[in-house]
Amino acid sequence: MKHTLSVLVEDESGALSRISGLFARRGFNIESLAVGPTEQSGISRLTMVVEGDEHTLEQMTKQLDKLINVLGVIDLTRIPSVERELMLLKVSAPAETRSAILDLVQVFRANVVDVADDALTLEVVGDPGKLVALEQVMEGFGILEIARTGKVALERASGVNTAFLKVTASSKRVPA
Repeated sequence: MKHTLSVLVEDESGALSRISGLFARRGFNIESLAVGPTEQSGISRLTMVVEGDEHTLEQMTKQLDKLINVLGVIDLTRIPSVERELMLLKVSAPAETRSAILDLVQVFRANVVDVADDALTLEVVGDPGKLVALEQVMEGFGILEIARTGKVALERASGVNTAFLKVTASSKRVPA
């Protein structure tokens, strides 16, 4: 199972190296990693996606908590949270397919950030599922390049679990 961890660390040289080394020594892959400053000076938030069972994750969380520069670890996997990711996608866009691509860009609320004679570069921000869906739709046009950030996430202050709401709403729909 994939887990999203939010780790607060002191901005110290080598902190990221110690964290990634901890995972590497135990043979665990970090699937996604995003690091940036927080609202508090001198502290950064690492948002990482890792795969493992509950026991493995519990052990990794305990090991992270023991590191000197780590101030706290939260597993956001089952906590209501907001998750976003950014993707830049360069797609082949000759004149005959450009209007179809631009229509899809609007559906996904993406932005065109670069235009060339035979290509468009798109920017899309959203939950990881939205990015995967856009990527799948654009495959038919010919993807030239992709760059994705790691997932960033924060616990929902409202406590509202939107994933639960989506499941509940779809189960109440009457079949056509």
